[in-house]
Amino acid sequence: MSIRRGDRVKVISGNDKGVEGTVIRVDREKNRVVVQGVNVRKRHRKPSATSPEGGIVEFEAPIHASNVMLLDPKSGEPTRVRSAQGADGQRERVAVKSGQAIPRAS
Repeated sequence: MSIRRGDRVKVISGNDKGVEGTVIRVDREKNRVVVQGVNVRKRHRKPSATSPEGGIVEFEAPIHASNVMLLDPKSGEPTRVRSAQGADGQRERVAVKSGQAIPRAS
C-alpha cells in the first residue's frame, strides 16, 4: 500500500466522493485507512468512568484504501504513485502526473 499516515488524499468513490483530507491511521492487514472528516459515524455511549456524561459520540470510520488517491504535491490533483530510487539510494514514492517525489509526512 502506498498510502501512509499524514498523507493528503482525495476520496474517489463512496458517500464522501470528492472530499479531501489527511490520513489519520492505516490498517495494512485489512487494507483500510481512516481519513480526517470522512465517513463520520455516530455512536450512542452509556455514561462510564472514562466519559461520565456519555451521549452521542462522532468518529471517523475506516474506508477501503482503493477508494482514496494521493494528491500530487505539485498540482494538488489525485495521482497514481510509482516507486523509484532517489538520489541517495532510498526508495521513494513518485507522483505519476508530475513526476515529483512525494515527501514523507512528519
